[in-house]
Amino acid sequence: MTKLEVRSPAPVDLEGDLASLRGDCARMVPHWAAPDRSAARPVSPSLIHGVSVPQKSARLLDAMSDYGD
Repeated sequence: MTKLEVRSPAPVDLEGDLASLRGDCARMVPHWAAPDRSAARPVSPSLIHGVSVPQKSARLLDAMSDYGD
């Protein structure tokens, strides 16, 4: 069995503030790779089809108020 070693460079702050969150994100930046941007191409209307929603989900969504009113 392989022993995996986990180490944390900074203590976990579950009650952190925005500055703490930004610091966490800054430390993670080197681990993330962003894809090259590509221009969005329009989709032909003939390729757009309706959305099918399970009956239970449709009833749930129907019972929700729109935009919190």
